[in-house]
Amino acid sequence: MKIGPKFKIAKRLGAPIFEKTQTAKFELSVARTANQKRGGRRPGQASDYKRQLTEKQKMRFTYGISEKQLRRYVNEAVEKSNQPVALLLERLETRLDNVIYRMGLAKTRRLARQIASHGHICVNGKKMTIPSHRVKVGDVLSIREGSRQTGLFINLGETYEATAVPEWVTYDVKKMEGSMKALPVYNPVGSLFDPEQVMEYYSR
Repeated sequence: MKIGPKFKIAKRLGAPIFEKTQTAKFELSVARTANQKRGGRRPGQASDYKRQLTEKQKMRFTYGISEKQLRRYVNEAVEKSNQPVALLLERLETRLDNVIYRMGLAKTRRLARQIASHGHICVNGKKMTIPSHRVKVGDVLSIREGSRQTGLFINLGETYEATAVPEWVTYDVKKMEGSMKALPVYNPVGSLFDPEQVMEYYSR
């Protein structure tokens, strides 16, 4: 998915949704803009539509998916559950590229998507090249034998950081495999977007 100038997009949305904006420089820039606005004319209150659109864009860019994909996930969540927000977040988090990212095999979701699409990962022993593939509880993800000596993974044992790996996934750096041991549970703390607003946007 082609994305425009990331710094400008993140600044417009007011959230560090890309890796290059997760810096002190970005935070300083956002704070400076906010101060300039306070010093000038008082901005009008954002409309419900604008707030919902902003949250939708934050979610879409966070996971690096297209508008069509997000709409499909929302429709699926509404049709299949009386708790659509939980199902939507579950579906986004269980994408293969996101699980690769959550396991700590990639620093960014964008790199995780490339790892998946280039066939570096096997799911239950079979090579998988679809980043949107839905990973299920108990599925085992392993680095493909032919990819283990590539630049992406050859130093993984030295650089791997397990501290940021959520409880619902595991990864054994020595075996170069991990699994999804439970369904992800949405935690609003630290989230860059409001999924309730996203659902409101699509329910118009």
